[in-house]
Amino acid sequence: MFKSFDRGYHAAVVGAASGLGAAAAGHLAGLGVWIACLDIDGVGAERTAAEIRAAGGRARAWKLDVNDPTAVETVFSAIDDEFSSLEALVNCAGITGATNIKAHEVDLADFDRVHAVNLRGALVVSQAALRRMLPNGYGRILHLASIAGKDGNAGMTAYSTTKAGLIGMVKSMGKDYATTGITVNALAPAVIRTPMVDALPQQTVEYMTAKIPMQRCGEIREAAEMITWIISPACSFTTGFTFDLSGGRATY
Repeated sequence: MFKSFDRGYHAAVVGAASGLGAAAAGHLAGLGVWIACLDIDGVGAERTAAEIRAAGGRARAWKLDVNDPTAVETVFSAIDDEFSSLEALVNCAGITGATNIKAHEVDLADFDRVHAVNLRGALVVSQAALRRMLPNGYGRILHLASIAGKDGNAGMTAYSTTKAGLIGMVKSMGKDYATTGITVNALAPAVIRTPMVDALPQQTVEYMTAKIPMQRCGEIREAAEMITWIISPACSFTTGFTFDLSGGRATY
C-alpha cells in the first residue's frame, strides 16, 4: 500500500478529542501527516495534539462547534494560516442521542440535536474543506457513518436516520466533485469499542454485537488503519462510496 504520506500532507480531523477521531489523528500523524485536531471538547483536542507532538508528530488543536458555520470558517481560516494546504478531512463528529427508545417515544428536541451534529454539521465542515480543496484540484473527505445507517438499529431512530442521511449525502457529494480530484467517501463501522459505545446501555451493545458474524466488536486500530487508506492518495478511484467495517454484518 504505502509506508508514509508525503511530508506536505495536511489533514483536519473533526472529533479528535477521543475515540476513533483521536486514534485516526494519532495513526495519521505517525505516517507523517500534519494534523489539525478539532473538537467541541477543546481540552480533549489539545490533549490529542500534545500526544502527537510528544511522539514526534506535527499537530495543532482548535475547539470547533460544527453547528456554527461562522465559527467553522474561522477555525478553517486559522488552519489556512498554519498549514500551506488542506489535503484531507476526516469527520468523526457524532452523537447517539437517547437510545433504547421506540420511534413513537422519540423526543423531537433530542432528534434535532442528533441531526444537527451528525448530518448538518457534516455538511458544514465539508463545505469549509471543499472551499480549500477545489482551488488545488485535490482532496480526500471521509465521513464516519455507521452500520446503523445501512441496517438501522432498534431503539436508535435518531442516530440511524442521521447516519443513513450521511450515507446519502456522501453519494451525492461524491458525484458532485468526481472530476475535480476530490473524493468523498464514508466508513460504516459496526460496534467498535469507543467511549461513545461504552456509554450506551449494555443491552444496546449486546444487540448490535449479536448481529456481527465475527461475534466481536471492532478495534479502534482497525478503523484507524482503514481511515488512513481511504484518505490517502492510494485511494484514488473510489468516491461516493460507503466502506464496510462490520465484521461481515453488511456486505453491500
